[in-house]
Amino acid sequence: MSKKTPPQFERLPKHVAIVMDGNNRWAKRRHLPGVAGHKAGVKAVRTVIEQAARLEIEVLTLFAFSSENWQRPEKEVNALMQLFLNALQKEVRKLHEHNIRLKIMGDISGFNQTLQDHIHQAHEQTKDNTGLTLVIAANYGGRWDMSHAAKQLALEVQAGKLDPNDITPEVFHQHTCLSHLPAPDLCIRTGGELRISNFMLWQFAYTELHFSDALWPDFDEQAFWGALEDFSHRTRRFGRTDDQLKEDSQGV
Repeated sequence: MSKKTPPQFERLPKHVAIVMDGNNRWAKRRHLPGVAGHKAGVKAVRTVIEQAARLEIEVLTLFAFSSENWQRPEKEVNALMQLFLNALQKEVRKLHEHNIRLKIMGDISGFNQTLQDHIHQAHEQTKDNTGLTLVIAANYGGRWDMSHAAKQLALEVQAGKLDPNDITPEVFHQHTCLSHLPAPDLCIRTGGELRISNFMLWQFAYTELHFSDALWPDFDEQAFWGALEDFSHRTRRFGRTDDQLKEDSQGV
């Protein structure tokens, strides 16, 4: 548990999403195998979970394994799957003790049965917790999310349960991942890359983006606090003008 006291923030996001990038480059710079970077990144994962819970952020979503990551070398993929399994076996109890609810977002049918079983057990063990909701995006992609939602809507239309004319953005949203949670207010991407890499494409419509040059294993409390401080000074208009925002703040 970090003993550092976080600063006072003018405003905090309800939902923070993070693209955890830079593990392989971190390892390469140290002449280590790629999996060493992923193992080192576990410390940064613990740090942001701890800080999010401490600051009473409602939702923290971490992009752990994309649907495109299956294209990586087989040895690395196998190592990532083992790390994921180890985390479910060792960390879920700690999350539960700290009143954290765990959700896995993505097509879990792509994982082996052992991993699927542990995912279901983790969901069941933590489902009633009322603190931070921790979402791990695994075998997830924004395009998959939207195509899956479209498929569900098509099936409802086919079954005569839904009129195509009744499909609105709100109805579509109900079929996407995390529709029951607040949309991400802030997305942090580490590793210096300036893109979102097929992450939560539907949900990021009005999300503020923060890009950090830190490689993921080096992303610490100060870096996380810096991203939150950056967010606290953003003006979020949601299609409105500055004058309208000013009127709202004055209760006009």
